[in-house]
Amino acid sequence: MFSITLKLMKKSARMLIPAGIAILIGTAFIAATFLFGNAMNDALAAQNTAQLGGANYVISPDSGKDLTDKDQDYIYTRTVNDFQLDRIRATEGVKDARASYAGSVTVTRGNKHASSYVITTAAKRTLLPVTITQGDQPADSNEIALTKSVADQLGVKVGDRVTVNSQAAQYAGKTGDSAGNTGDAGDESAQNADGTSSHDGDSDAASGASVSSDGANTADSGMTVRVVGLTDDPNGAYAYYGGASVLSDNVITAMAGSNDFGNLPVYLVYLDIDDASDTAAASTVKQVSTLLPKHFSVQSRAALVEESVKSMSSGETSITTIFLLSFGILAMLVAALVIANTFQVLVAQRRRTLALLRTIGANKSQLYVSVLFEAGVLGLIASALGVGLGIGLMAALCQSGLMKATGMTMRLVLSGPVFTVPMAFGIIMTVIASLGSARSATAVTPLEALRPIELTDTRRAGVVRAVISVLLIVAGVALCAFSVWQMSENIAGRDSMADKQYPLVLLAAIIGCALIFLGLVLSATFWLPVLMRGVGALVALAGPSAKVAHANIQKNPRRVAATGAALLIGVTLVSTIATGAASAKQTMNEALTTRYSVDMIAAGTDMTGKQASEAAKVKGVQSSIYAPTRMMTMKDADGKSLSVLVVGVDGVDALRKVVRSDLSGVTIDGDSVLMPKYSAATGKDIPLDKSVTFTAGAAEAQADATNGPSGNDANGSAENGNGQSGGTQTLTLKPRKVDYRRIASNYAAVAFVDASHFTNGGIKADGHIMLMRIDAEGAGVALNDVFTNVQNVFSASAGVTVTGPVAERTQWETMINGMMALLVGLIAVAVLIALVGVANTLSLSVIERTRESATLRAIGMTRGQLRRSLAVEALLLSLVSGVVGVILGTLFGWLGSYMVFSLYGDTVFPFEWATNGVVLGVAALAALLASVAPARRAVKTPPVEALAEA
Repeated sequence: MFSITLKLMKKSARMLIPAGIAILIGTAFIAATFLFGNAMNDALAAQNTAQLGGANYVISPDSGKDLTDKDQDYIYTRTVNDFQLDRIRATEGVKDARASYAGSVTVTRGNKHASSYVITTAAKRTLLPVTITQGDQPADSNEIALTKSVADQLGVKVGDRVTVNSQAAQYAGKTGDSAGNTGDAGDESAQNADGTSSHDGDSDAASGASVSSDGANTADSGMTVRVVGLTDDPNGAYAYYGGASVLSDNVITAMAGSNDFGNLPVYLVYLDIDDASDTAAASTVKQVSTLLPKHFSVQSRAALVEESVKSMSSGETSITTIFLLSFGILAMLVAALVIANTFQVLVAQRRRTLALLRTIGANKSQLYVSVLFEAGVLGLIASALGVGLGIGLMAALCQSGLMKATGMTMRLVLSGPVFTVPMAFGIIMTVIASLGSARSATAVTPLEALRPIELTDTRRAGVVRAVISVLLIVAGVALCAFSVWQMSENIAGRDSMADKQYPLVLLAAIIGCALIFLGLVLSATFWLPVLMRGVGALVALAGPSAKVAHANIQKNPRRVAATGAALLIGVTLVSTIATGAASAKQTMNEALTTRYSVDMIAAGTDMTGKQASEAAKVKGVQSSIYAPTRMMTMKDADGKSLSVLVVGVDGVDALRKVVRSDLSGVTIDGDSVLMPKYSAATGKDIPLDKSVTFTAGAAEAQADATNGPSGNDANGSAENGNGQSGGTQTLTLKPRKVDYRRIASNYAAVAFVDASHFTNGGIKADGHIMLMRIDAEGAGVALNDVFTNVQNVFSASAGVTVTGPVAERTQWETMINGMMALLVGLIAVAVLIALVGVANTLSLSVIERTRESATLRAIGMTRGQLRRSLAVEALLLSLVSGVVGVILGTLFGWLGSYMVFSLYGDTVFPFEWATNGVVLGVAALAALLASVAPARRAVKTPPVEALAEA
């Protein structure tokens, strides 16, 4: 019987190809998902151990032991001196040892600044986690190997000098808690990189700054170092920071705000041990272990890699794999509908053959097993090809280097599940999809061998299916209605389950949508043929070809429903995601617009007027103002202290150009201050007295008095540069409240005063702010481009940040667009399989209507009319299912948007014309293409031959 089955498969190979393609695509997706997970695990494991560099052993805290808080404190307060590096390096078998310490510094050359992550150096390049691409690693004092990106940004090369600084260094220099107080720093830090003396007194090695001859602290000047090399980070050890620069020991000590490298806190030491002999390496490890602090041990690199992979196997990569795998399963479910269609027609076509087999002795079980065996063979062959395709696609992705943009270098990693899971899933799904056809095969009687073949399936869908479908839809609608009711109650401020159990309410909405969708798919055999009959009746008025297509599509409602349901699944999901994404963007845009009164804000202590002028010229910046600022404090009418950013402006007319608020009837003069109605911190009304007093903190005023431009002495007199005494700056004004919001969200309020208070010495500015109104659409540029260009203007100033609704809107849109592209791309696999199903349905229709097509040709239908009839049939199948999917997906998207985004503001319910139009257009185009091959077959066979064949 099996040999007969294989011969029947060979004869029907052309019919099996579309079903095989559907299986192939689904299994390729599943195989690629496992390969992607393997590559992610491998890349992350390599990334997690990339900081080891060439180290083959690591000194690290003990793991897997019950450590007390005291033990933890002990571990994380160890310093370089505690590890006795000199003795470890002197141990036989140890080639090199590197204590791991890292931090961030600002690198300056001229008027250009850049931030860089920095790490300690090593005697040998192999122990560094980064690669020295040019020059050498720092070995002597005052040396740095810069990342290539920072070097390019600053325009420096090997041999140039740059200035490095850090907050720790500045703090140490100002407080004197550094090498400047030790008196034993020596010449190592007393000289700059060029060998010239930096001062006449003691060196401030910790901050890299100096104390001038008159005793004034100049800690902010930084430390001049020589660039001895350029680094690259090929393994992504510091991908989050864009790579890492390498500093000589004295420089990284200074940047840490310390005066002795041995005092730097470390808890990891990387070792390069000669492991040519396992016995010798074990002996070396044992000797090194005796030199370590308690709770520390030596671990091999191989053991670390194994632990890293084990920790990730239940972490983010498994979540990613499961997420992607769910779409692979979806693709296989859609493929199952295509497969079921194929085997239904195969069994119907072979009815006479099956009847003849019954007459010569084949029993029902043999016919049943024959159909399942054929499905298993098809599943096996298509799944094997799918696995091969998945491996090929993943290999191409790894070779293309596209993932390098994420900071990871991925490679092809094969494993057992890559082969077993897709093939098992493909075979099982194919066999399950053929069960109904196998049951139909057992119903064939020997007498049917003598009857004429009638392939039209006139069976009606069962009552049980109808009842189950209705129950699912009713339950789904009830859950969705309940969720919407609870959310509306919550928004109205009434007692609601959504207030305390929001996740459960959201889950109820999701389950409700799933039940509605499942009910509609199960009941598609009832409503989809009726819908197509109605649409087809209108289309039939277009001419003979359309009339024939309308008649043909009604002959097999079950197959039409299965094909339409397959396409419905993919289109609905795409439309849901597109609608949700559009609603998210528009809802958040409106929420941001109501919560911000200024489109974009740039603020910082090192902003310059020249930068502000350049930013004002950026295309898309409609108007702007550049103003001095000072952070001050005030007390409201209730006595609560508020942090306020005081901004000096040239009258209210300047504000009207950039602030989106009603400023009519408002003035700003020397005696008044413009205050917001609501606090940016709490959102509540700010109660104010008839006058408010702004105060600059005593510590800030003391710093101004010490280092200010007024020429006060270094001891910081009680009188500051403004002539105010008591170590504070105060300003008392009459408040005028206006409802403007979140000018700068870091402060409870932003107050606008007349700029004269800054120019006449009443307030000393400690920064500047630039307020901008954006009109990207009017300028014909993208919002993201405006934001990026403004950021680029201020890139030279490390302390300037660009914020505002435009920035947040850009981040939201970038994130949403990225997620949408990913999800739509994944679901496109299911849509592709569904379109293969359309082609399959047309092919099978042509095969089973051979005599009918021949008769139509014999009575005068032209080849063109026959082709058009199949094209119309394909369009009816795809567009009717597609339109239903778009409507259903839009409703689901609106519901999801309401459930999620109503928490942030008034939800927008858009109809995504562009995406839905593209989906329907692709479906229509694919349907027309799918009709080409079947139409060619239909018109190729001469009518006489077709009649004889039938």
